[in-house]
Amino acid sequence: MAALDWGIVALYFLVVAGVGARFAKRAGRSLEEYFAAGRSAPWWLAGAGMIATTFAADTPLVVTGLVAAHGISGNWLWWCMVMSGVLTVFLTARLWHRAGVLSDVELVELRYGGAPARFLRGFRALFLALPINLIILGWVNLAMVKVLRVMLGIDAWLAMLACFAVTVAYSAAGGLHAALWVDLVQLVLMMVAVIVLAAFCVDEVGGIDALLDGVTRSFGSREAAVGFLPVGEASAAWLPPLALFTFLAVQWWAAWYPGAEPGGGGYVAQRIFSTRSEKDGVLAVLFFQVGHYALRPWPWIVTGLCTVLLYPGGITLDGKQDVEAAYVQAIVDVLPMGLKGFLLAGFLAAYMSTVSTHLNWGASYLVNDLYRRFVAPGASERALVRASRLCTVGIFLLSIAATSQMGSIAGAWKLLLALGAGTGLVLILRFVWWRINATSEIAAMVASVITSLVAWRLFPAPAGGAGELEAQAKVMLFVVATSTVVWLIATLVTRAEDDAVLRRFVDKVRPEGPGWRAVYRRLGLEPPPPRGRAVLAGFVLGVVLVYASLFGLGKLVLAQPLAGLGLLALAVASWLVILRVLPRLLSTRGGAPSAPSPTGHP
Repeated sequence: MAALDWGIVALYFLVVAGVGARFAKRAGRSLEEYFAAGRSAPWWLAGAGMIATTFAADTPLVVTGLVAAHGISGNWLWWCMVMSGVLTVFLTARLWHRAGVLSDVELVELRYGGAPARFLRGFRALFLALPINLIILGWVNLAMVKVLRVMLGIDAWLAMLACFAVTVAYSAAGGLHAALWVDLVQLVLMMVAVIVLAAFCVDEVGGIDALLDGVTRSFGSREAAVGFLPVGEASAAWLPPLALFTFLAVQWWAAWYPGAEPGGGGYVAQRIFSTRSEKDGVLAVLFFQVGHYALRPWPWIVTGLCTVLLYPGGITLDGKQDVEAAYVQAIVDVLPMGLKGFLLAGFLAAYMSTVSTHLNWGASYLVNDLYRRFVAPGASERALVRASRLCTVGIFLLSIAATSQMGSIAGAWKLLLALGAGTGLVLILRFVWWRINATSEIAAMVASVITSLVAWRLFPAPAGGAGELEAQAKVMLFVVATSTVVWLIATLVTRAEDDAVLRRFVDKVRPEGPGWRAVYRRLGLEPPPPRGRAVLAGFVLGVVLVYASLFGLGKLVLAQPLAGLGLLALAVASWLVILRVLPRLLSTRGGAPSAPSPTGHP
C-alpha cells in the first residue's frame, strides 16, 4: 500500500483512540456507566452498535464463500434466523429493559431463587465469559490474520496484535460508552467501504448485466446463481428439504447461539440495557434486524458474485484454494491507491467493533455476575470499575492464547454449542410462563449436551454437501425433541419458585399473558392488559418488514426496479402498521410497576 493508504489507517486509529479517552472519566464512575453506558443511549446508537458488532472481519468472507458455493440463496443458512430476532423485538425486548439488570445472566437471580439460581448464574457467567467468548475472539482474530496476509504480505500476527492492543485500550478506558460511539463511526466507515468495493468490482467485470450473464453461465442457470429462495433442483442439491424445514421452522426458536439467542440475550440484551427508555430498547433491536439482515449483506453478496468471475475456484493460500480469501484479493487487485487504505480501515473497523463488544461483554460477566456477586459483594463502584478494566485486559491476553490454539480447540466449540442446542424454548418461556424455574434451564442444558453426543453417533455427518446439512437437521430435531421432554418433566416434578421470588420479578418486569395470570391473581395484583394480539401482529409485520426490505433492495441491486420498489413499498406499509402496534406493547397500565433499583444480587 502507498503512503496515502497508511495515512488513512493512521487517521482511523487516532479517531478511535480519541473516543476512548473522551469517555474514560465518565465510564469510571460506576458499573452502570461502564457496562450499560449509564442507560442513556438512544435507539439508533444502540442499534448501530448491534449491527457493527455482528459485522466482523470474517463476515464478508463467509458470505463470499456461501455465494461462491451456492449462489445468493446460500445465505439462507443465516437468513433463517430473522424470526428469532423479530420475536425478541416484540415479545421480550421491553421486558429485558424493565428488568434493570447489567447482564442477561443477572436476570437468572431476578427470575429464580435459591441455590439452583445461584449455581445457574455462576455457571452461565463463567461459561459465556471464557470458553464461548474466547473461541469467538479466536475465530475473529484468525479471520483478521487472513485479511492482513492477503492485503499486506507482512507479519499478519504482529499487525493483528497492534489492532487488538488499540481496541483493548479504548475498550478498557471508555467501557460501553466508548464501544457504542466507536461502533457508530465504524459502522459508517464499514458500510461505505464495502459499497465502494462492490461498485469497483461490478465495473471490473463489465457492469451488472455482464455480472448476471457470467454467474448464470458459471452456476448453470440464472435461478441457481441469483435466485433468492432456496427452491428448485439447484438448491435441493445442497440444501435438502429436511434441513430447510429445520432451519425455518425449528432452529430459530429452539437453538441457542451467541448473538442469536431465542428471546434475546448476550450483547443484544446488553445494548437493550444501555438504552434510555423501553421504547428505545425495542426500536434498537428492530433497527438491528433490518440493518443486520436487509441493509448490510448486499455489498458483500455483489462482491462475492464478482469473485466467482474474477477468481474462479478462489485464490491459492497456504497451498489450498480459498474462495473466501478472494474477497480480500479483490481489494488488492481492483481498488486504486487511497481506497485500499480506506478498505483496510473498514476491515479494521469491522474487527475492532466486534472485539470491543466481546471484551466489554465478557468482563461484565466476570465482574458483575461472579466477582461482585460471589467474591466481593461490598466492593465500591470505583473498585468494581478497576476490576472491570483488569478483566478486559485479561480477556485480551487469554484470547491471544486461544487464537494460537484454534486448531486444537475448534472441536470444543461443537461441544460447547451442544449445551444450547435444545435450550431456546425454555429461554423464551421463562418470560411467558411462571412455572419455569432454574431447574428447567439446568435440565435443558444437561439434556442438550447428552442428547447431542448421542445424536452425533446416531446420525453421522459426511463431510460437506447436502448430506452434512441433512445430518445436522436430524441431530437438531432429535436434540430438541428429547431435551424438551426432559426439561418439561423436570419443571413439573420440582418445586415452583416461591411467591416472594415471583413477586420480585412481577414488580420489576410486569410480564403479561395467560401464563402469568394465576400469579397476579394469587398475589392480589391487577394483571397488565392482554397484549398477545399486538405481539403476534408485531411479529408477523416485523418478519414481513425485514424480508421485504432484504429482497426489495436485492431486486434493485440486480436491476429489477419494479419488483424492488414493490417489495420496498410492502416494507414501508409494514413499518407504518408497526408504528400503530408499538404503543399497545409499551403501555404500562396495570400490573405492578416499580422504579428501577440499583443492580446487584438479590
